[in-house]
Amino acid sequence: MNTDLLLELGLKRNEAKIYEALLKYGGSGVSTIALRSKIDRRTVYDTLRKLVDKGLVYEIFGQKETTYEAVDPTKLLELAQEKVHKLETAMPGFLSAYQKHLTPERAYLYKGIEGVKNYIRLMLQTGEDIYTLGGKGAWLDPRLQMFVEWFLKEAKKKGIKLHNIYDYEVQKSMPHGPPTLSAKYKFLPKEASSSGAMDVFGEYVVTFSGMEVGTMSDDLTIFVIASPNLAESYRKWWKVLWDSLPDVQRRN
Repeated sequence: MNTDLLLELGLKRNEAKIYEALLKYGGSGVSTIALRSKIDRRTVYDTLRKLVDKGLVYEIFGQKETTYEAVDPTKLLELAQEKVHKLETAMPGFLSAYQKHLTPERAYLYKGIEGVKNYIRLMLQTGEDIYTLGGKGAWLDPRLQMFVEWFLKEAKKKGIKLHNIYDYEVQKSMPHGPPTLSAKYKFLPKEASSSGAMDVFGEYVVTFSGMEVGTMSDDLTIFVIASPNLAESYRKWWKVLWDSLPDVQRRN
């Protein structure tokens, strides 16, 4: 079924196997659970007690033997929400400790799709407008769909605006720019096309390698530079370039 997902929620492997067996086959006694989950009987006893304590299993007392039933799986959502609440409560302390050790200027790397998510979160934390140069519309990669939808909602709440200067190739495949990603956009001339791209927001300058129109490569590398002075310089250069480019001819 979904053993890996249960493990991500914090269950031990034996707990996940027994819970799945109870969901699949219904309530049963310890001996039957041991056979169905392929776990030895003594371990099943111990694991069932832990599942009862977690509120995922309950006991049914009968005349012959005690049987065990899985609690409604929506209980898993409750467990996940409890973890999120605990993390949110602890987050101010985590951020305070993290920010104490940040140097005013620094540089680091992110890799792949998960790295993209990290830098997108950074955009939200910064809370300032985003200026893109050489954009490829790579945020439309299907692997990022749900994450980007979440980002756009949060960005709207924070009043963050996206300003994009796309590569020429994006104009060919998406003449009016990737949908939903920005209200303002222009296109570079063909001779300026490249495999790289850049974002500037807050004190950050972020550059990319390994991008294609509408998708991201698995080995994408993201170079992050935190430097207020450098970021302000790049923003000025971006705006000069923006003013020199022709407006997009919109079609009705």
